[in-house]
Amino acid sequence: MIAAQESMTAKLCSFARAYHSMLGKNKIFDDYLAYDIIGKDVYDEIGSLLKGQVEATGQLPRYGFESLLVFEEMDHYFSPIALSRIAFAERALDRFARNRASCQYVICGAGMDTFAFRNTDEAVQVFELDHPDTQAYKLRRIHELRWEVPPNAHYAAIDFEQDDLGRTLLHSGFHTSEPSFFSLLGVSYYLTAEAFREFVRSVSILASPGSQFVLDFPDESTFEPDSTSRVRRLAQITEQLGEPMRHGFSLAEMREILASEGFVIRNHESPADIQRHFFADRTDHQQAMENVHFILAEKKRQ
Repeated sequence: MIAAQESMTAKLCSFARAYHSMLGKNKIFDDYLAYDIIGKDVYDEIGSLLKGQVEATGQLPRYGFESLLVFEEMDHYFSPIALSRIAFAERALDRFARNRASCQYVICGAGMDTFAFRNTDEAVQVFELDHPDTQAYKLRRIHELRWEVPPNAHYAAIDFEQDDLGRTLLHSGFHTSEPSFFSLLGVSYYLTAEAFREFVRSVSILASPGSQFVLDFPDESTFEPDSTSRVRRLAQITEQLGEPMRHGFSLAEMREILASEGFVIRNHESPADIQRHFFADRTDHQQAMENVHFILAEKKRQ
């Protein structure tokens, strides 16, 4: 991401969740706090940007973004991935936490995630990790909203390319002996294969046996020169915003990386699976992204 600037893709994802919560029918995922966390000004700014209504000066149109106007860009490019992956992750987390006296939920690249304020289970310790600039922006928004940070929420700033994941988490109160659930949503796109392997290795060192790890990833066809996929178009958009996507993973490559670092895949959702589970019989034309997969992996028991 751009130094000294909160992540634009984090704002885009939060906008997608807010837009769907307020206007979507037959909700895939209802993040009812998403609009609050980004606020009207940013919501209008992102909406106007997507509509091509922002002037060169960066000024908003006189009356702001007309949020009741449903437009193709949202349902075609942004909402499907932002909504289905968070639904997949939080359903898996719910199953993981349900029969445990306590557990730790580590959100890597948390962006504007609102789980800590939607969570009703005090036994779940929530650790939000993100780039210092993005996290500082989010904490300012929480302060402006006068939200009370729950005692089981922990915020740790980290530059994933430079800082040590283990040291950062341990300094934030994370316990390696506790069952943990890690999420890495919308991040693998921006990592090289080697950087992703190093990240999985760090998670494996921290995770106790039986802990789980959920992620989404673009497959190897995404960045082929002749690809016409929506994810490739998203890559072009995020590169213009200063956040270039780097790598597409084959399922075999993903299995090898996870297995070599002590994880076994418990659930792999292909694009066809995601379409069936989250987008069947919809009337708003949303469809699963054709190159994106979800994985739920588990740390092997000794």
